[in-house]
Amino acid sequence: MAISACLWDTPPADFTLSSNDIHIWCADIDLTDVRVVQLAQTLSEDELKRADRFYFEQHKKRFIVRRGILRTLLGRYLNISPKQLQFDYASRGKPALTKSCGGETIRFNLSDSDGVALYAVTRDRELGIDIEQIRPMEDAEQIAKRFFSEQEYAVLRDLDSSQKQAAFFNCWTRKEAYVKAIGDGLALPLDEFDVSLVPGEPARLLSIKGDRQLATAWFFQHLNPFPGYVGAIALQGFDFNISCWQWVE
Repeated sequence: MAISACLWDTPPADFTLSSNDIHIWCADIDLTDVRVVQLAQTLSEDELKRADRFYFEQHKKRFIVRRGILRTLLGRYLNISPKQLQFDYASRGKPALTKSCGGETIRFNLSDSDGVALYAVTRDRELGIDIEQIRPMEDAEQIAKRFFSEQEYAVLRDLDSSQKQAAFFNCWTRKEAYVKAIGDGLALPLDEFDVSLVPGEPARLLSIKGDRQLATAWFFQHLNPFPGYVGAIALQGFDFNISCWQWVE
């Protein structure tokens, strides 16, 4: 395994995705109205209907941009028009490309938070990605007690107050990334698996329902995609190269 420095640089012109590559993209999804209109033209009728369900205009625009960038990105990897892409959705809502559009090989996941989105693309392996804006959480310990595992809550509770905010979001993004990778969403109780969370320590899946051996099949990577945000990616397996790039309009 090799991890390129996640400097979120401008990507190369060649969108080649080898079997052991993991490409992570960070994108600003607060774009101009002109660009929103352009990206909307790449969406399906169903996606446009979903966009129209948002009450706030900003949320509608962000949905259009988030999906439009996804289509543009995947279209470049597959060398087809973004408009031609078709998606299937798992029972818990995880999107995937249809078989006719490369879904048997290309896997992806995306997440966004307050105007910033992360995309992860790979081949032939499951993955999940999550991003959160770091913000004050006065009830962080109460949320952790309710949703985190007993071990995670104990670690968070005993940390110095200066570390608790970062630890909370480390834990939350890593848990979200894992449940997205396995496709169960929040159907898998968050307290049934343990992740590392102490700031500065490596991101890891520690155990699944108390079984540490099961956790060894997964690799986690901590991400700092943008100032004031934290992210995580969960990957099945270990033999890969990770590259992190900034999406450039």
